[in-house]
Amino acid sequence: MVRDLLQEAYGAMGHDLRKTLLTMLGMAWGIATVVLLLAYGNGFENALNGIFLGLTPRQIGIFPGRTSEQAGGSKAGMQVRLTQDDVELIHNALPLVRLISRFSDMTTTVQAGSRSASLRVQGFDPSMRIIGGYAMLAGRFMNDEDNAMRAHVAVLGTESKERLFSGMPAIGEEIRIKGVSFQVIGLGAGRAQAGNSDANRVVLIPFDAGGAIRDNHYLDGIWLDTGPMEHGKVVQILRNTLAAAHRFSPSDQRAVFIGDEQAGAERFAVLILGLRVLLGFIGALTLGIGGVGLMNIMLVSVTQRTREIGMEKALGARRRDIMIQFLAEALVITGAGGIVGILLSYLVAFSVGSLTFYSAIAKYASQGDIHLVVDTKTLLIATTILVVVGVASGIVPAVRAANLDPIEALRYE
Repeated sequence: MVRDLLQEAYGAMGHDLRKTLLTMLGMAWGIATVVLLLAYGNGFENALNGIFLGLTPRQIGIFPGRTSEQAGGSKAGMQVRLTQDDVELIHNALPLVRLISRFSDMTTTVQAGSRSASLRVQGFDPSMRIIGGYAMLAGRFMNDEDNAMRAHVAVLGTESKERLFSGMPAIGEEIRIKGVSFQVIGLGAGRAQAGNSDANRVVLIPFDAGGAIRDNHYLDGIWLDTGPMEHGKVVQILRNTLAAAHRFSPSDQRAVFIGDEQAGAERFAVLILGLRVLLGFIGALTLGIGGVGLMNIMLVSVTQRTREIGMEKALGARRRDIMIQFLAEALVITGAGGIVGILLSYLVAFSVGSLTFYSAIAKYASQGDIHLVVDTKTLLIATTILVVVGVASGIVPAVRAANLDPIEALRYE
């Protein structure tokens, strides 16, 4: 039965081969547009993930500020300062938080032999590698032993390595920070950065070792990984805990700044979803234009084959048989055009490769470029849209053919 329908459909396509081929081309162009637009959406999502590769969704940063509200007898404008005691408070208030790191930050001159550069020197606890998603290009990151021994070791960012050592090996070499020697033990992988960001112009050292070059009693920030805990709840507990310790109102957003990366990730997820819906809608409209062409050629086919339809009905063909026959023809044209369109989309995606996006304004950000990704999910969505358009375009001519009066059809000239 199916084989007979397909043979009839292929035979019917030969009635006006030129129009059939043009219609197939329109369907192919439409499905290729859908696939490529959805592939662009995938590439855009991957690019954003690459740009923010160093920001893990569970990462929260806490930074001191100034109060903007009166609370507990303290006037507004009071400086809030974080200390080691606050780290202990957070541990007690959030026992499920396993990873927490103190943070110090300063910009100073760093020397390596005859070379020197003004770089950001940041002190972290070893847990920051997981919290911040730091990837290593060579060597190793700081460990607990380095921190406990206050070892003078350092990890260089990519730009710091270039400025201090250029093309020379850096691991095992000595650098001087404020006259204090540190041994380079690792090189960090490039992190996407925009504008004048210092993401790669850094020198990372153990937090406790930083006491040799500055007073570390007051912290420049605290980083933590929330683990399985709900972010909103964690942020509220942090505010309440720090507000009670430093006597400011929990509603005072300026007393301490809490950066919640999950909230940012959720906003990006909404943005990406909206973009995908928009691209899919545009692609569906383009494919719909091809569907209109398919409907037109099928309506012309019904008109040209009116006597044939009359003869089929006179020989006992039912309305359902006529409808299935013409619907099958529409789906065959749709399927053939779809195959050509999908092959075309793969060819375009392979030829284009990647589109410059973030690397145009940022260093070490090739992972932030848009790579056209044609995956199984994209093909399934595109095929579903194709089938819907094919059925919608073929049903009207099929119904018209099925409703023809056999006597009038036989008398048609």
